[in-house]
Amino acid sequence: MTVTWDAPDSDHPARRAAKASMAAVAEGRKDDWISLFTADALVEDPVGPSMLDPEGKGHRGHEGILGFWDSFIGTAKAYRFDVRDSFANGPCCANVTTITITLDDAGTTMTVDCLPIYTVDDDGLITSMRAHWEPDRAMATLTRP
Repeated sequence: MTVTWDAPDSDHPARRAAKASMAAVAEGRKDDWISLFTADALVEDPVGPSMLDPEGKGHRGHEGILGFWDSFIGTAKAYRFDVRDSFANGPCCANVTTITITLDDAGTTMTVDCLPIYTVDDDGLITSMRAHWEPDRAMATLTRP
């Protein structure tokens, strides 16, 4: 469970939040992850309708975001984040990222190429995380050992 950062690394509140978010997911720290979000934050992962969010409305507030963790993030065995580029300006940070998800004990993996965009408030808490990726492309990478 790792985060590899091969991208610009200048200090920026949204970049710090993005790094903390990825580290918490990679390390399975649910409580630490939720503490990074405002009480009314929105998580869209992926943006739009998908098998994870059929209506495409996202997961709002701590309760909704925790439900997303419990039904998706927490069900995987491991995450590896490889960040290849990062663009931070205003209250946002967009990262060009590949996430390798180990789905089960047998070592089944899926690779998600994505562009997650983190937006933070004046206190550095995440108000939204919008991950742009295509579920069909990710499903096509499903590899069973």
